[in-house]
Amino acid sequence: VQLQASGGGLVQAGDSLRLSCAASGRTLISRAMGWFRQAPGKEREFVAAITWTGGSTLYADSVKGRFTMSRDNARNTVYLQMNQLKPEDTAVYYCAAQKPAYYTRNSNDYDYWGQGTQVTVSS
Repeated sequence: VQLQASGGGLVQAGDSLRLSCAASGRTLISRAMGWFRQAPGKEREFVAAITWTGGSTLYADSVKGRFTMSRDNARNTVYLQMNQLKPEDTAVYYCAAQKPAYYTRNSNDYDYWGQGTQVTVSS
């Protein structure tokens, strides 16, 4: 599976962005998907995850109520709608495919990773 993340950019606090992650090579059948982020000098952290059907989502407390993860299995694409962005959301955002039958916040349970897309939020 190859994952290609896109949609990052430079925005002001309070603005919105939508990240996309397109999969190719193999389908994402039965795989949950996740978004992680890594800010300069910090460890990679969990942002959101979604089940294969899209019927369940998980969010980090820091983004709950502001970010929404969704997926379109027909397009082999997942999305992260980010609203009310804050300067502390500045990071490189990575999408990842979880190992089959997993649905967790743990990065060790993800086996395919995209290249990352930069999100910068100015105050």
